[in-house]
Amino acid sequence: MRFDVVTLFPDFVRQSADVGVVGRAQQRGLLQVETWNPRDYATDNYRTVDGRPFGGGPGMVMLIDPLRATLAAVREAAPEPVHVIYLSPQGARLTQARVEALAKTPRVALICGRYEGVDERLLQHEVDEELSIGDYVLSGGELGAAVIIDAVGRLQDGALNDAQSAQQDSFSDGLLDCPHYTRPVHHDVWGGVPEVLLSGDHAAIRRWRHKQSLGRTWLRRPDLLTQRALDDESRALLDEFRREYTRLNGAADNGRRNKN
Repeated sequence: MRFDVVTLFPDFVRQSADVGVVGRAQQRGLLQVETWNPRDYATDNYRTVDGRPFGGGPGMVMLIDPLRATLAAVREAAPEPVHVIYLSPQGARLTQARVEALAKTPRVALICGRYEGVDERLLQHEVDEELSIGDYVLSGGELGAAVIIDAVGRLQDGALNDAQSAQQDSFSDGLLDCPHYTRPVHHDVWGGVPEVLLSGDHAAIRRWRHKQSLGRTWLRRPDLLTQRALDDESRALLDEFRREYTRLNGAADNGRRNKN
């Protein structure tokens, strides 16, 4: 798949996309990331890309024509149709489901806004969708673009050394991930690893991990459970987790009260 990123800071985008899983995906030919600077398509001597907003107010607004010319060059650079996304706090919130859908899109262009944003007319006529990575405001869309490239790039076939890694991620099945442990088996300060993970019983391990995933979602993101239909096994495991959690935390509370 190919990303074309329209940005005033191409070095930042390239550097962020050259490391880790996404960097390896590019080296393996699974992903291509190209950057386009609107200043290269400005027509005046100052390479102007912004102007004062009509109606007054602070800040500047990115101009139509440099961005329009940039997008025209993007479309001509490769034969595949390109899906154009504008990174904006006003966009739909990015979810794992949307990431998975984008991972199947051959070509995506990401417009990174700056200043007070982009002339609304360009958004209406040139942009297919607006996406937000969260309910907060950044100085520009570059960090959002880096997030999308990383989240989507790691899902390309062959990008991860173990394909199951993506399948077990948080949100991949609508739940948070379960706890994970590694060496040593027994830590001098924080104790041992749950025995079931050392048992070699794959069915029991799968059941434990699913129960912990359900329980962690119930504790930290209960809103996700309301969006997911649980089968009989999942409901039973969640009930089991709740009973265990109440029993353990009730004992801990009693211990604290006794100490006081």
